[in-house]
Amino acid sequence: MSQEQSQPKSPCKRVCAISARAGFCIGCGRKMKEIGGWSGFSDDEKRAVLAQLPARLATLKTTS
Repeated sequence: MSQEQSQPKSPCKRVCAISARAGFCIGCGRKMKEIGGWSGFSDDEKRAVLAQLPARLATLKTTS
C-alpha cells in the first residue's frame, strides 16, 4: 500500500435499513454480505466496494 492511500474507512452512516427493492442499505449503499464482511475484507476489497456506492445510492434518488 502506498503512503498516499490510507486504510479505507467504513461508509456506515448509522442509517441501517436494507431496501428490499434495491437490495442494499439506504444509508451507506452496501449489500448485507458487504456489511457483514467489511472487517474481514482487504483494503483493495473495501476500495472496490466504496467505488460502487455512489452509483448505488444514486439509483435510490432517481427511482424514489
